[in-house]
Amino acid sequence: MRILHTSDWHIGRSFHGHATLDALRGVLDALVAQVRECEVDVVLVAGDVFDSATPAAGAYTLLSDALRGLADAGATVIVTSGNHDSAARLGFQSGLLRDGVHVVTDPATVGTPITVADEHGPVHVYGIPYLEPVLLRSAWPGVRSQTDVLAHAMDLVRADAGRRGGRSIAVAHCFAAGVEPTPHLERDIQQGGLDIVPLTTFDGVDYMALGHIHGRQQLSHRVRYAGAPLHYSFDEGHKPRGSWLIDLGAEGLGEVEWLPLPVPRTLTTLRATLDELVSADRFADHVGDWIRAEYTDPLPQRDPMRRLLARFPHCAEVRHAPEAAPRDDRRTYVQRVRAARNDAELVDAFLSHVREGEGASAREAELIGELIDERSRVEANA
Repeated sequence: MRILHTSDWHIGRSFHGHATLDALRGVLDALVAQVRECEVDVVLVAGDVFDSATPAAGAYTLLSDALRGLADAGATVIVTSGNHDSAARLGFQSGLLRDGVHVVTDPATVGTPITVADEHGPVHVYGIPYLEPVLLRSAWPGVRSQTDVLAHAMDLVRADAGRRGGRSIAVAHCFAAGVEPTPHLERDIQQGGLDIVPLTTFDGVDYMALGHIHGRQQLSHRVRYAGAPLHYSFDEGHKPRGSWLIDLGAEGLGEVEWLPLPVPRTLTTLRATLDELVSADRFADHVGDWIRAEYTDPLPQRDPMRRLLARFPHCAEVRHAPEAAPRDDRRTYVQRVRAARNDAELVDAFLSHVREGEGASAREAELIGELIDERSRVEANA
């Protein structure tokens, strides 16, 4: 049996204020083509299908089209809810879908598989929706954290799989021990303490398909994150986009292959002075990229975004990131102020302090001298 593991579509998410629906549609169309070409039997979508609990109408349309395309390509599709999804809204969608598409959102169904079969017999797929501990304490006494609820869910999975026999797969959405999250991107499930789920929690199944981390990660041969199919942050721009293609043989897990997906627009961070960014030939190849510009001028410049957009029409972020000048003078700011012999040296000490070592330029020193002289003349005539 061939299984495709994907996750974290985040339909409806914006990128620095820009809509991503059209870009994501193209990527998911490529995913459907891969399912058809590779003759995939089952597609697993491990949570965060939507980016919001209240998705716009266009997000529903894109999801319906993508799931229909996957089913038409010959795959059974199993979708679980994530921490961004509204389980109720995603569950309502399931009632409108065709046969062969399963949306798992109800914690009460944990431990009840969706069973598919091949020439070697049944494969039991256990969808585990995102589990909120505070909402499950009455149904599952004693659970207080993500570790607790995932451990209880996997106990239910293992118990049912043991009774049924055959091969088994589970799908969940969480932080697992050993992951490397993208800073400021994966929200709402804390990393640290009890919210990191140990890998041993996922023992007992042939493959564990995880969602929530936006970059692909292999925690063991049988425990993996597929990551998001689209880049949603410059911090993840270097991470490949794609999904895992899993071969499940008669004896269980076989080969696992990475299938890359197209990147609609490359994410690039450029660093130089503002004048260099808007004119230097070495940046010409990046005119069509999403751009995060870090300009290194000592002082903030006027209208940097307007100037950058004239060259890079997809510039999404501008940062003032001046180069730190080396400090040969190791005196403290107070020591430099006390050592100043005149007002000009006092101003230079201040500039050196706020600019992290860079004092007044020659032109600035000239202007400072003129201003000090003018003030002296005014005070003398007062």
